[in-house]
Amino acid sequence: MRDKPTLRIPLGVLALTFCLALYAAAVVWASQWIEQLHTLLQAAVYLTLGVVWLLPLRRFLIWMETGRWG
Repeated sequence: MRDKPTLRIPLGVLALTFCLALYAAAVVWASQWIEQLHTLLQAAVYLTLGVVWLLPLRRFLIWMETGRWG
């Protein structure tokens, strides 16, 4: 339990929303080149891009809850 409330969680949610919106915009921007690839390669690229954003999420959520990065 936390002794006192912090701004980490609300600010973290805002930062996460902003960063995900930027990431989605970057993928949409890159889709003009991705669409030129073979269908199976497109599927692999979009699958990879759909999972990559999850990699830093665990540490970020830990930071939001505890204030530590690990």
